[in-house]
Amino acid sequence: MVEVSTSILSVKKGEESKTFFALEASKTDYFHIDVMDGEFVEKNTYQTMLEYASYIRRISNAPLDVHLMVNDIKKAVDDYSAVEPNIITFHLEACKNEEEVFEMINYIKQYNCKVGISVKPNTKIEEVYKYLPYIHMCLVMTVEPGKGGQSYLSEMTEKVRTLKSYIDDNHLEVDIEVDGGINLRTAPEVKKAGANILVAGTAILNAVDYKVIIDELKCPIGDVSV
Repeated sequence: MVEVSTSILSVKKGEESKTFFALEASKTDYFHIDVMDGEFVEKNTYQTMLEYASYIRRISNAPLDVHLMVNDIKKAVDDYSAVEPNIITFHLEACKNEEEVFEMINYIKQYNCKVGISVKPNTKIEEVYKYLPYIHMCLVMTVEPGKGGQSYLSEMTEKVRTLKSYIDDNHLEVDIEVDGGINLRTAPEVKKAGANILVAGTAILNAVDYKVIIDELKCPIGDVSV
């Protein structure tokens, strides 16, 4: 079953409350919280996303999917644990070595939270294999992290397919999430490759009816109208 995690990065100022209520009514599976520190990536959304996540938690029971694009993972985990996220994902590239990766996995689990690891487009997917038995999700970035509204990098489809084959061959239970340039045109491609959680932001938020887009993104491959 395919799920949709709606990125709130592009929510219009002054329309936050209306948008969050509408997204929940439209049955988004997750609110995707893009946390950027201005160091790991150029943009800084740290405080804004914390405010948005706190507000969503007060008005909604929908799961929060927190994506940390930060250098100081431990501090961000401490800060965002207050909003009781369903899953916290950190970047493999933010860790100095294997020991630190495992330290972060265990640190997140202490908060009774699922763990995800994300990889940038230029990171070989094989680098995440050793961690898969210990995490719940692998997030494949299908654009360079740090900006909303970018176009999907088509070469990432093979990366998703390779990851899916490894997960199946090794009988692992790990979700594959894709983030970047996901819309009704690119969704069938990544779903066919094996992704089962789609992060979409502008494709949903720019639509007249959120539910129509969310429903179509969730559709089985043969049923998606593009």
